[in-house]
Amino acid sequence: MSDFLLQSSWFIPFYGLIGSILSLPWSFRLIKQTGPRPAAYFNVFMTLVSAIHGMVALSAIWQTPSEQIVFHWLQVADLDLTLAVEISPVSLGALSVVTGISFLVQIFGLGYMEKDWSLARFYGLLGFFEAALGGIALSDSLFLSYGLLEMLTLSTYLLVGFWYAQPLVVTAARDAFLTKRVGDIILLMGVVALSSYGQGLTFSQLDNWASTVPVTGITATLLGLSLIAGPTGKCAQFPLNLWLDEAMEGPNPAGIMRNSVVVSAGAYVLIKLQPVFTLSPIASKTLIVLGTLTVVMTSLIAIAQIDIKRTLSHSTSVYLGLVFIAVGLGQVDIAFLLLFAHAIAKALLFMSIGSIIFTTSGQNITEMGGLWNRMPVTTTSFVVGSAGLLAVFPLGMFWTWQKWFSGDWLVSWPLLALLIFVNLFSALNLTRVFRLVFLGKPQPKTRRAPEVPWPMAVPMVSLIIVTLLVPIAPLQWSFWLSATYPLGLTSPVTQWAMPLLMVAGITGILLGSLMPLRRNLSRSSRLPVRFLQDLFAYDVYLDKIYGATVVAAVAAIAKISTWFDRYVIDGIVNLVSLVTIFSGSALKYNVTGQSQFYLLTILVGVALLIWFSLSGQWMAIRQFWSSWLSLILP
Repeated sequence: MSDFLLQSSWFIPFYGLIGSILSLPWSFRLIKQTGPRPAAYFNVFMTLVSAIHGMVALSAIWQTPSEQIVFHWLQVADLDLTLAVEISPVSLGALSVVTGISFLVQIFGLGYMEKDWSLARFYGLLGFFEAALGGIALSDSLFLSYGLLEMLTLSTYLLVGFWYAQPLVVTAARDAFLTKRVGDIILLMGVVALSSYGQGLTFSQLDNWASTVPVTGITATLLGLSLIAGPTGKCAQFPLNLWLDEAMEGPNPAGIMRNSVVVSAGAYVLIKLQPVFTLSPIASKTLIVLGTLTVVMTSLIAIAQIDIKRTLSHSTSVYLGLVFIAVGLGQVDIAFLLLFAHAIAKALLFMSIGSIIFTTSGQNITEMGGLWNRMPVTTTSFVVGSAGLLAVFPLGMFWTWQKWFSGDWLVSWPLLALLIFVNLFSALNLTRVFRLVFLGKPQPKTRRAPEVPWPMAVPMVSLIIVTLLVPIAPLQWSFWLSATYPLGLTSPVTQWAMPLLMVAGITGILLGSLMPLRRNLSRSSRLPVRFLQDLFAYDVYLDKIYGATVVAAVAAIAKISTWFDRYVIDGIVNLVSLVTIFSGSALKYNVTGQSQFYLLTILVGVALLIWFSLSGQWMAIRQFWSSWLSLILP
């Protein structure tokens, strides 16, 4: 039985798609008598089936060689387009994370979206979301992964714009879609270019391809940069990070998926493409620069936010920036572990803030307080999720960073300084949010806040247990991450890394506990402080910069093309039509009814046609005889 489930594991992403299709009668309101909840139950059941199937398949392939299943999509003459699926511990492990989190999110959504009139449409979109994510986890094909990433872009647009009656939601969905499309178009160029070097090229072939391909210089650089563009948009890296902030206008259950596994999908594809980046030092350095810039900027931006969703969404960009750095350094194992530890902890954090929003009907952290004794499950979820993101012994991120500085990889002081910065500011931000939301005196919106119902509490408790068990995973999974490691390196960086990181986390917690927090007056009266506060609160005015540069350039080009179309293209067309009208009006006066005149007109027209057609030949004949006469006659 387990062998059959392993061989059919390629079908797991279709479970979510089936659930999405089954919800259509309720989404289109063809069935009204039962209400929309049956559609949700269908999707929850199909997700549970996919999670069980994936876990059984993962246990069957544990410590066994990977398998590849190839589907021949199009065969014409010598052209053979295939879609490859990889069945391995890595792909099935990633798929289990996707289906497991999706199942808990859908249970959570039963409580959060209970009173929403379009519950069936929401669960149908979640099923579509899950199908695309599961396909990316298993895909070993360049074109298949690109198509699935496009499905993610579409589903992001639909889920962010779920409450489309609100103008701000429509704007956020449009911006999220267009921002991702910028990276997707450039990524498509890279995928086509990469595929042109090897027909049927798959991710599993990239190692051998990169070691034998003659691509060097500017070609390798352009290829690497184009392949970086897509994950940059998908992972909300600077300067394409604004869409994740605006995507918080969508329902919170979709935000849980988006901040945990959806952004990880782009990084997952980036990790698979890592051998291509080794061909160009510029591409590898670009990954490091993008990741570093994102880490620094979004860490500072997160501290200036007062919307509870946005305080955590920017930290998602921070940890995905660390993944970019790990890939740029060629440390793929660390990138995988970062994705895994971050996805679990961030899903738990977003569940906790979803419970807060559900109970208080607000998102401004300056209007909250005193929730710790009223919502114990939510408080515990926030604390455990926060500890899972920080280098707190013995949770997942601690072991991930400890493995990073274990001596198996080349590390440097600048990398350690960057991680100290991340741990410090993440601890500071999470402590600030915890104080404003859970501690202090109850505010009007939190005075009567109860704990959330069981459909929301059970997933949070389950993820608390999973987050506490995550530290076991890096130890158990180390055998399949890499076959060989470099020789053990002992240096002051590796010796002092973990103590310094833990001190940075404790320092961030102390600063967050001691810094003054003003609820009524959130802006400082001192101009330098206010300037920095506004700078980071408004995302360093990236939207204004885009408006003054990219948007203005597109608008100017649009105006020029409109003028050219209206006055040049339309002018030529209108001129032809006017000539036709006037010539027709002129010819009508020649209609006399006399056959002799008609014959004369025909003869003159035929003569003119013959003359024009033979005029070039007559000129050639005249030149021929002139040259002969000049030779004969002196």
